[in-house]
Amino acid sequence: MGKKVTTVEEQIKKLKARGMVMDLGEKKTQEILLDIGYYRLGFYWNPFEIDKEHNLKEGTKFSDVVKLYYLDTDLKHILSKALNRIEINFKTQLIYHVSNYYDKNPTWFVNKKVVSSQFIKGFSYIYSEKFIQNNKPIKNHHKKHSNDIYAPAWKTLEYLTFGSVIKLYLSLHNQDLQRTIAEQYSIRSLGVFENYLTTILFIRNICAHSDLLFDSSTPLGIKSTPIVKIEHDKRHSLSSSMKIIGYFLEKISLNRCKEITENVDKLFVEFGNNKPIKDIISNKIGYDF
Repeated sequence: MGKKVTTVEEQIKKLKARGMVMDLGEKKTQEILLDIGYYRLGFYWNPFEIDKEHNLKEGTKFSDVVKLYYLDTDLKHILSKALNRIEINFKTQLIYHVSNYYDKNPTWFVNKKVVSSQFIKGFSYIYSEKFIQNNKPIKNHHKKHSNDIYAPAWKTLEYLTFGSVIKLYLSLHNQDLQRTIAEQYSIRSLGVFENYLTTILFIRNICAHSDLLFDSSTPLGIKSTPIVKIEHDKRHSLSSSMKIIGYFLEKISLNRCKEITENVDKLFVEFGNNKPIKDIISNKIGYDF
């Protein structure tokens, strides 16, 4: 949509003028536009556009645009289950190994001898009164221990974002501890582990914030290693990101990894006979049928 608001009737007229085949009927099309929204759906007819005027490839069906939207939505839901499992597991590994190493310091995450000053400075803004009030176990801890500035790591870290927990891990001074955690996933190189964590976080943020997934491209190229081989021309692709997610999930739960993989395959195979969507899955996502 431009700078001027339009009615649903005007939106349909505009789409027809650009070459959209309105194959779902006027009433159903209006219903979808008022449900999902013209602006949001625009990201899903974008792959079908042929020029800067937003004209569409001949034969572009409105139903295919809607199918692509639901493909993207369903894929986010599937991957979110995997990403949630990975996030919880990583938090557990960090809390367990570092807290046991610094067993006399339950709030090691704000100790300059343990983590970088830069992280601690940023964390002071995270651990606000609002953070305490919004997280009941943290709130209860401070009621019971009024002199504590922070709750211990095994409470606090559970309520940090995945991004903040990864930053904390990367801020540890003790690289041996970092390696210990990386080795829980059979990864020895800290550079590779950071690259993989960054990839997982990138996809996790897309899924969490309703951004476009099918057309996503990682800012950093994903490293190819003997444990996860990445084709050179797919180092930024969603399919390669899903390989990293699958690798981590396999280390956590073989059954959950199998379930997620089967669900992704099933979702994509449904579009095997739909050439426009199949081409997008192959060319943009990088999935091999």
